[in-house]
Amino acid sequence: MSDQFKIESVPISRRDSFNTRDTRTRNLKPFNSGDIKILLLENVSAKAIDILKKAGYQVEFHTKALDKETLIEKIKDVHAVGIRSKTKLTEEVLSHANKLLTIGCFCIGTNQVDLSYAASRGICVFNSPFSNSRSVAELVIAEIILLSRQLGDRSREMHEGVWNKVSKACYEIRGKTLGIIGYGHIGTQLGVLAESLGMNVVWYDILPAMPIGMSRTAETLDELLTEADFVSLHVPETPETTEMIGERELALMKKGSYLINASRGTVVDIDALAAALKSGHLAGSAVDVYPSEPLANGPGFESALRNCPNTLLTPHIGGSTEEAQRMIGIEVAQAIVKYINSGASVNAVNFAECDLRAIPSTDLATVRIVNVHQNVPGVLRQINNILADYNVNKQISDSKGDVAYFMADVTVNNPNEINTIYEHITGITENIITRVLF
Repeated sequence: MSDQFKIESVPISRRDSFNTRDTRTRNLKPFNSGDIKILLLENVSAKAIDILKKAGYQVEFHTKALDKETLIEKIKDVHAVGIRSKTKLTEEVLSHANKLLTIGCFCIGTNQVDLSYAASRGICVFNSPFSNSRSVAELVIAEIILLSRQLGDRSREMHEGVWNKVSKACYEIRGKTLGIIGYGHIGTQLGVLAESLGMNVVWYDILPAMPIGMSRTAETLDELLTEADFVSLHVPETPETTEMIGERELALMKKGSYLINASRGTVVDIDALAAALKSGHLAGSAVDVYPSEPLANGPGFESALRNCPNTLLTPHIGGSTEEAQRMIGIEVAQAIVKYINSGASVNAVNFAECDLRAIPSTDLATVRIVNVHQNVPGVLRQINNILADYNVNKQISDSKGDVAYFMADVTVNNPNEINTIYEHITGITENIITRVLF
């Protein structure tokens, strides 16, 4: 993969032409930023497109996911790809990515990417774990109120011409108990909103957390399920969370309670949930995510939950607000630019998080070496031996799993020295990818 970063012989004095503004630090970027190609899929935010184009990159944009064959062909020649939840970047697809440096997941989840294989190819993956938290929390609050008043069924009946004014089994949410499974960024925001509406909040998480407001923690998942009037799921997709809510857990829930899932589709046993709704054990449910989801909008959605009583079904829109998509676009696009231009891997999902302070604007003789290598003994010694004859201003190295990440700012006297450093580091057997930033 590293041949694409062959250094051109250009006088050092030309480096200052890469400064885009008069600041106290130098703006780093790849030598020919106009040659960097970005592929954006699934209608990511226009703000992301704007940020990437302003960085000088070539941007190809598609509103939908691509079929596997087209994706494989497209990914051969791009340096970064931006996706949401429908595009699957498997080992098969990524094996064709000859130039790929980074993947931007414009969403919270990254289970659509083979993270370990991407790391082994030197491909750094970023996501946006925080930007849509408020949007999801607000949707869940709306669903709690809708379910407690059976508004989904009443609205459908009215559209069918049926007037059905009832108050039986319709409740205020004030004084009811909301059980939150997964007390992270979304769970905590949801708890604050719920308390402001007069609800009692109890939560369960496998990691310790500081309770916010008057909320309290449940010692076990079973304790939460037996106590809550509403149960809302906010957990990642892991082997431990797969079908964590099944027939047994649904039976533990209070008769007449409600289940809300806006986390991952594999977390709930859909058939068991449908049975609990049809039997009347649960009074209602709201589901935004499914084990299998259509790749495109239109007819064809099938689920055992269709036509279940007091059941709100939404097409994975928890984070689909203009505000959330704009913030996600900004966060992920900026991460892509920083990684390509300066090597910063802060907030990476599958890489060690490394960064170096900026190079002063007056220092035109320093270049940044960025290297990804196999995490085995002796590689750092080899790199430092190569750099031993140069002035290394600063360096950092860290590892995550089988892959290590190294950055160093090195003072050089002429372009030939840059090529020498580059060629020697890429010649290390354990080298995965090496870049030089000016």
